[in-house]
Amino acid sequence: MELDLTFFLVAIPAVIFAGVSKGGFGSGAAFAATPLLALILEPGQAIGLMLPLLMLMDVTALKPYWKTWDTPSALALIVGAVPGIVLGAALYSVSNPDLFRFLIGAVALAFVGWQAAKRLGLYRPGTRPMSLWGGRIAGAVTGFTSFISHAGGPPSAVFLLTRGFDKTTYQGTTVLVFWAVNLLKFLPYLFLGIFTWETARADLILVPFAVLGVWLGVLAHRKLTDRWFFTLTYVFLTLTGLKLIWDALT
Repeated sequence: MELDLTFFLVAIPAVIFAGVSKGGFGSGAAFAATPLLALILEPGQAIGLMLPLLMLMDVTALKPYWKTWDTPSALALIVGAVPGIVLGAALYSVSNPDLFRFLIGAVALAFVGWQAAKRLGLYRPGTRPMSLWGGRIAGAVTGFTSFISHAGGPPSAVFLLTRGFDKTTYQGTTVLVFWAVNLLKFLPYLFLGIFTWETARADLILVPFAVLGVWLGVLAHRKLTDRWFFTLTYVFLTLTGLKLIWDALT
């Protein structure tokens, strides 16, 4: 990993963008930093670089959303995430970087497709709240996609959107869930050698931008709708997802 101008021109906006999502928009687009970084880094370096920063963002976001979460829903997702994380760790240990490029790209495109389906009315959250068992199943998918590309937002949202929360309860619940899920991922990442001295050095430099992003996200949550934010997300996730899949297959 070269900490050169190209790296910082990509990494700084990516980290700020992830922080804004974490702080204000349900964490749904925070993983967008990972596909972007995977364009210039090995997939393992990209996810290893982002996890400590995401954990810092989680802790930073806990205070403004303290106790605004729905505890039963959060626990259902967290408990369900454990087997998903175990599966992700097992897959990582036997896979090559191109498989993870493909998976990160595929998850990016799936996120765009899921959001587009909601906007077009092709997918509507159920009129009745999904059961907590449904939440555990969604949690398993959350744990897996979160492990391979920090992309647990969409499967957790499928469950949470049926619960009828106001935007602050929804945001507070996602903050608590991903604080726990990212904490659970730390030891497997450590044992699999995903963290390196190079990613740690880069993380130290990027810490101020992670905190800045969360602070901007909290402000945006109070003042803005999510339309502008996710429109930008859809555009560059589509482009980066296609590029990562192309790189994996060629």
